[in-house]
Amino acid sequence: MNQEILLLMATAASLAFIHTLFGPDHYLPFIVMSKARKWTIFKTIWVTTLCGLGHVGSSILIGAFGVAFGFGISKIEGLESIRGNIAAWAFILFGLIYFIWGMWRAIKNKPHKHIHNHANGDIHTHEHTHENKHDHIHKKNITPWVLFTIFVLGPCEPLIPILMYPAAKQSTIGLVLVVIVFSVITIATMLGVVLLASKGIKMIHFRKIEKYTHAIAGATIFLSGFAIIFLGL
Repeated sequence: MNQEILLLMATAASLAFIHTLFGPDHYLPFIVMSKARKWTIFKTIWVTTLCGLGHVGSSILIGAFGVAFGFGISKIEGLESIRGNIAAWAFILFGLIYFIWGMWRAIKNKPHKHIHNHANGDIHTHEHTHENKHDHIHKKNITPWVLFTIFVLGPCEPLIPILMYPAAKQSTIGLVLVVIVFSVITIATMLGVVLLASKGIKMIHFRKIEKYTHAIAGATIFLSGFAIIFLGL
């Protein structure tokens, strides 16, 4: 293994870490959805990993196709730009829909009181909410696949122009090693941030705003997509 490949691998690791850490769309959706939908640690890990694999995998396939057929880097970057815009607008749409549903759910499940009169003359009241369990059962498995689809659409911008083409000029083994390093560091960074943040959030008691966690999750995802489109994050 020559020094150029080692340098590319080091570059891949640093770019993957920086790209992921400074892209809130890589971890915020999992943090807020894990809290809102009360995912276990195991489910949070597999959903994040699945989406991470889809995220890097789609760019790897496009980049490999470009390398194999000799497409110009400008064409591949153009395609990746289009994919990035589609993914960002998908985040915005999904976040908005989820926010509206979360607000509707919070309002519908507003606590209310019932008064009970007993035969012995005692009167007492109790407060409760009506949870829409049927709705929850049918929708709880949709969210991970919606996120996966969005992440498949989302490109890893640095991977193709900076890593795959230089690596391809060296050797196939070099290309594979660089891609593996980039993928592993990207997913590991996603998992690290998601798990640390999720653990911290679970220690916070939201109390009165607990019923708004779905709406907050939707708003966060919406803002993530907004930041990609209008702030270039």
